[in-house]
Amino acid sequence: MPLPEPATQASRILAVQRNIVLPTRLVVTAIVFYYLFYSRWLPQPGTPREKILETIQHFFIFYLIFNAMAAILLLLKRFPAGLVQWLVFTTGLFDGLLLAGLTLETGGFDSNLFWMFPGLIIINAISIPLATPQIVLNLSLSVFYLGVGLLNVNISDSDLTSTPLPSPMLTKKVPAHPAQSQFMANGNFASETITPEPTTEPFLLRLIILWLMTFSCYGVQLLAFRDRQAEQEAREAMARNSELKAAGRLAAEIAHQLKNPLGIINNAAYSLQRGIKEGKRDVSQQIEIIREEIERSDRIITQLMGYAQLSEGRVEKLNVAEELDKAIHEVLPMGANYAINVERDYGDDLPALMMQRSHLSVILVNLLQNAREAMNGSGHLAISVHSQTGNEVEIVVGDSGPGIPADKVNQVFEAYYTNKEKGTGLGLAIVKHNVDLYGGTIRIESKLGKGARFILLFPARTFIR
Repeated sequence: MPLPEPATQASRILAVQRNIVLPTRLVVTAIVFYYLFYSRWLPQPGTPREKILETIQHFFIFYLIFNAMAAILLLLKRFPAGLVQWLVFTTGLFDGLLLAGLTLETGGFDSNLFWMFPGLIIINAISIPLATPQIVLNLSLSVFYLGVGLLNVNISDSDLTSTPLPSPMLTKKVPAHPAQSQFMANGNFASETITPEPTTEPFLLRLIILWLMTFSCYGVQLLAFRDRQAEQEAREAMARNSELKAAGRLAAEIAHQLKNPLGIINNAAYSLQRGIKEGKRDVSQQIEIIREEIERSDRIITQLMGYAQLSEGRVEKLNVAEELDKAIHEVLPMGANYAINVERDYGDDLPALMMQRSHLSVILVNLLQNAREAMNGSGHLAISVHSQTGNEVEIVVGDSGPGIPADKVNQVFEAYYTNKEKGTGLGLAIVKHNVDLYGGTIRIESKLGKGARFILLFPARTFIR
């Protein structure tokens, strides 16, 4: 797997350590503390196992101090992100050493604490994302288990050869052989020392289990990464295909929109040329047709440029109420005689918007123009702007037009979607583009026959994404 960023590694490690490992370690540490210092199941004095217990107790004190310091660092994050994994690696190494000591004290290869080793391997695999430290740490656990198992066998042999008197647990009473002893008058039996049979525990199988767990955990992690990578690549490919399809359909739409005025211009030019040859002096009609179609083509290209690229400009503190008044005057000029009643509702103490003036103007003009065309030049237009929290500005543009069908609400912002006979389908797409540019949101509330409301929400202070 590729190396993740240190910040990503630290985030994953801290999440696992705080939510899983630290609470579990606290409980286990309390149990081990009771076992080492207060349990009655302690070895007999003067035996090698008593010395092992003392060594484990001394190591446990150091283990407690180190883990307390590590827990404080993990909770406070007072060190560079790149050192998080090495702190967790060292902590896991101490966990393995403590578990190995307890395994030695409780029977070596025969100890039931063996099943704690696979648990540690899984926790290390979850906590440490990098392959090398993860595999090295988990293989070290199997080495610890093998070492304490072999050491336990040597200690057991040493106990049998150095103990002067047989242990009560290793003797049983049997009748003495007649050639060796006589039956005692009090009816007691002679004692015979029984040598324990060598262990037949398949420790090699347990080692194989630890090795398989080590590489299987990393293999599962690798497969999960490959699966996520494949899903991400599939999503990216789907997104690229969608963008290509959208660009192709948009190009076809633009070509179609430009083809009509070009055809009209060509016909007007041909008519103008023929009229000049025939000596006609009045060619004003053909010239007017050519000018109208050129202006129409220019509008289409201008809208396309506004959608396709970010125009250069300067971010300013904009007064929303003033910009709304300018947009209303531009879309509904006094001399146009539109039968539209404009209702303004501007809140007090509106915060300024940090935007490029041209971007906000394009948003407001397109929304107002869309409302005017939806009402066919007559109706009621409600415009409001308020600040609810002081950090956001809400702009609402509502019209009394026919409304938008529920199944079409999510399509009106697509770059090529239009219900108008002569529309380009770029007006609302540009609005959505510019709103997203400044971290804002836009949504539509509409019912058939009851008009539509466009609700925009802008953060008061933001920068271009």
